[in-house]
Amino acid sequence: MILRRGVRLFAALVVLSVAGCGRAAAPDPAASGPFSWVELTAAGPELRATALDGRCPAAEIDGVPAAMSVRADADDAFPAVCALAAPPSAHAIGTVGHPVPLPSGAPRRIVVIGDTGCRVQGVTAQDCNHPTGWPFARVAAQAAAQAPDLVIHVGDYYYRESPCPLARNVCAGSPHGDQFDTWRTDLFDPAAPLLARAPVVFVRGNHEACKRGGLGWARLLDASPWRGACPQTDPAFVVRLGDLSLGVLDSSLAEDRDAPAAEVDRMVPQFEALQAQLGGGESFLLTHRPIWAAAPVGRLGPFGQIFVGLNATEQAAARGRVAPGVSLVVSGHIHHFAAYSFGKTRPAQLVAGEGGANLVESPRFGANHAPLTIDGLTADKVNFARYGYVLMTRAEGGWTIDAHDLDDQIVAHCRLSGRDLSCATDLKGR
Repeated sequence: MILRRGVRLFAALVVLSVAGCGRAAAPDPAASGPFSWVELTAAGPELRATALDGRCPAAEIDGVPAAMSVRADADDAFPAVCALAAPPSAHAIGTVGHPVPLPSGAPRRIVVIGDTGCRVQGVTAQDCNHPTGWPFARVAAQAAAQAPDLVIHVGDYYYRESPCPLARNVCAGSPHGDQFDTWRTDLFDPAAPLLARAPVVFVRGNHEACKRGGLGWARLLDASPWRGACPQTDPAFVVRLGDLSLGVLDSSLAEDRDAPAAEVDRMVPQFEALQAQLGGGESFLLTHRPIWAAAPVGRLGPFGQIFVGLNATEQAAARGRVAPGVSLVVSGHIHHFAAYSFGKTRPAQLVAGEGGANLVESPRFGANHAPLTIDGLTADKVNFARYGYVLMTRAEGGWTIDAHDLDDQIVAHCRLSGRDLSCATDLKGR
């Protein structure tokens, strides 16, 4: 025990020596944009952009010039962020020469990605400088080529929390800390083709909690107005797209293993608000931490994977508070693909946490189809670890849900009909 503590202390001292005596340097304005994207909020689509020297970039709505306003002023760590709301009649919005088409009615092709940043934390360092060690740019380009009309990012954008440890080549030169250069490297640069293709619903992850990447989240991606500080919890909100409604929850602080009363009380108003607003029409719940899923924590010889259930806080808060029209919960948090079907009494659960952060299980293991009991109900389940993205396509009587790998091959083909989610997998040779 003493030896292990000594090793940890030595590693911490090495990290501190690399970090120096202050936070990471402020971003170079010449390397900071302008970056622009369109996100969906409760009030409708909104164009966001970073500003150069405090000047908002020129924008246009359906080809007509429009002026952006400052959402958040610049500080030592972030450039100014600008915003422009799209009117309900708009078909496209963007900076000049970069229009992003807006959904017309319900979306037909939805890309789902999650957990996309490159982990550098303490003495842990993912291979951020190699396209296979951190493949998010490849994932984003392949997903953009699918021509989606909507993108859902289920959270955890910010992963470079610490200096590159021990001067390792895998992350040499990596920015770190909650400042724009980190967000640019973890999100805006690699996601550029996808952000240029379609509007995004951004979900807050636990990496965007106030003690981690909360300031970047609040300034850049939060659907709520900038309030001058990081909010501990964002209010739930609904995005309406034709006959489909998306209820967005902030589960960034929800405890996974237990259900502390204070954390349940934090989540209950969100579920109650969405229950009232969503009603009985077709709807999905979007929350970073899955409500009904489990994380693989190891293998026990021939008996296969060992799972630990998640999320006790959300499960307690959700009981009796899920609108009847909710057919699917869309999440990330666990770094793999998984699909759970519980029958008519509970929405199906989709996990799409394979966007780029280090995988939670070994890719060499095949798909696991063993049923699993979670919060009192047994689910038909499939899970496997392959980097990639999910494409949801509206079909007769429901949706097809395809998990794509890094070769852009479909390795899981699922069908969602009502609350029934059934999947077939083909991971042979991959």
